[in-house]
Formats: sequence, C-alpha cells, structure tokens
Amino acid sequence: MTRQTRTSPDGMRTALSETYDTALLDLDGVVYAGGAAIVHAVASLGTARDGGMHLAYVTNNALRTPDAVALHLTGLGVPAEAADVITSAQAVSRLIADQVPRGARVLVVGGEGLRVALRERGLEPVDSAEDSPVAVAQGYGGPDMAWARLAEAGYAINSGLPWFVSNTDLTIPSARGIAPGNGAAVEVVRIATGAEPQVAGKPLPPMHRETVLRTGAQRPLVVGDRLDTDIEGAFNGGVDSLLVLTGVTDAAQLLAAPPEHRPNYVDADLRGLLTGQPEVTGEGGAFSCGGWTASVRDGELAVDGEGGALDGLRALCAAAWTEAGDGTYGLDAGKVISRIGL
Repeated sequence: MTRQTRTSPDGMRTALSETYDTALLDLDGVVYAGGAAIVHAVASLGTARDGGMHLAYVTNNALRTPDAVALHLTGLGVPAEAADVITSAQAVSRLIADQVPRGARVLVVGGEGLRVALRERGLEPVDSAEDSPVAVAQGYGGPDMAWARLAEAGYAINSGLPWFVSNTDLTIPSARGIAPGNGAAVEVVRIATGAEPQVAGKPLPPMHRETVLRTGAQRPLVVGDRLDTDIEGAFNGGVDSLLVLTGVTDAAQLLAAPPEHRPNYVDADLRGLLTGQPEVTGEGGAFSCGGWTASVRDGELAVDGEGGALDGLRALCAAAWTEAGDGTYGLDAGKVISRIGL
C-alpha cells in the first residue's frame, strides 16, 4: 500500500473520543510518569470512557504484568482490567511461541511481566544459560537489573541461541526525568555478542498484531508521546494517531519528523481526546491555524500572529513538513518555537 506523505496535521470537527471507537494509549509519558498520573490524564480518560470510547493501554514496557498495570491504573483513578492492557512482553512471547516447541525453556533477562507472558504461551522461563534454554527473551528489568543478567544473555547468545527482545526504546520517562530504557540494555548485549535480535515492540508488526488481536478495535486511535515507537507504529499499521507533549517528544523533534513520524493530531495532553482539532489551511506556501501563519522564508521557518501555542505549532508543522517532503526539516527551529510560547 502506497501512503501519501503527510504535510500537515489533520483537522477534526468532532471530538476524537466520538470519532474513534478505541484509544490505544501508551502509558509511560502519556498516562503516568514515574508512577504518578500526568496532569489531566485521569479526568480526561474518565470522560472519554463515560462517553463510550474503549480504552486500551498499549505499552512497550515489559516489566510489569497486565494485572499489575491494571491495578496501578485503577489506583490512579482510571478503572482498568488486565484484559485492557497489552504489553510488549505479550507480543514477544507470541513471537517466540511461534518459533519454538511448546514447553521449551526460555532464558529471561527482564522482569515478572515477561515471565508471566511466556508462561501464558506455554513456555518455561529460566534464569541461566546452563538451564538448557532454546532461546533468550530480553525486556526491561527495572533500574536495578543486575549486570549479571546481561552476562547470562551474552553467554547464551554466543552459544548460538536465538535472541528475542520486547522493545528497543533507548529511554523511558521517570519522575526525575528521562532514564535509560530497555534499548540501552539491548545495545550492551549486542556489543558483547555481535548478534541481532528479533524485536516485537512498537513500532514493529508483532506489537500491532498483538494489539489488534486483543482489542478487536474497528476504528482505533493510537495515542502516544514518542515519534519513533507510538507514531511510527501507527503509521506502519495504517492507524491514525495523536501525539501528546507530556513525554519525550518536544516541539523541535516534531517539526523535524520524517513522514513515518508525523501524527495526524497533536495536543498538549490527554484533554485532546475530548475536543476536535483545528484545521490548518494553506495557500502560496503560508499555513495558518488559529491566529498564527507559518512559512519557510529564505530556507528558515518563520511565524507571524498570535494565539494559542498549539495552534502555532500546528501551523509550523505544516510549513516544515511541506518543505521537507519525504525527508526531514533539519534547520534550527528554536526561535520560532520560542515565538509561539513553547
């Protein structure tokens, strides 16, 4: 399927929660950070749910079980069942189960979420390369994961075992800022072995397949904070997406996004589910949204007018993405970002 290159955020007259039947929500950086709810998340999700939107929580973090995630969400004031949670641990476990015999031993480098997901697929988690595993499964093990766990992975992979990875996110949001994610640990094992893993998590097809199988969504909307996982995963799956600016992506990264990283919609936080999205109009290389008009002049982004910062950002996205076409807008956008108040 040939996709038309997106050159502007979309407009939507009705609330997104009324337009789409299911929100496929990332967790870290969208619903919570460091365990605490992100501002406006609880109330916004409650309103969307009360209005009939199905909420499903799709996370690349393989550390916790769906039961634990659902309990955490419920404790934050977002009622959820384990069936509402889809993790990269589940996706990678299905990927492994498709390739090894039922009952096979799998060396686990990660947390309880990965162990539970493997057992659900009829596989036996083990802790040592000397326990006769037939494969290695690696997922985020939390900030205190021992170096010895990475060493066990190295021993097993260097002996010839296939290597499966839940996700390769290099960073993860926390209450104190941005911390190393599972992808950072994957790089350690890659350096030690020279091997290449099979990866299940967003933005790759195994995670999209797992999500579709478990939610049955008819018109889903991916909601995330990361361009290289959430938004690219939506692009790969042919699904519309909403980027919220409560996690790792900032305005400069959004303006520089290549086609596969350009969301349909952008908003400050999850309140964006409850509203329509303003239309960006363009004529003669100038793009307007709200009270702002953006363009590229002499190779540089420029913006004039006044109004809400998000409207300014939407107009700037249209100017930058149109200029970049199938590539990326690589010039410094710091001045225009400051001009709109971000």
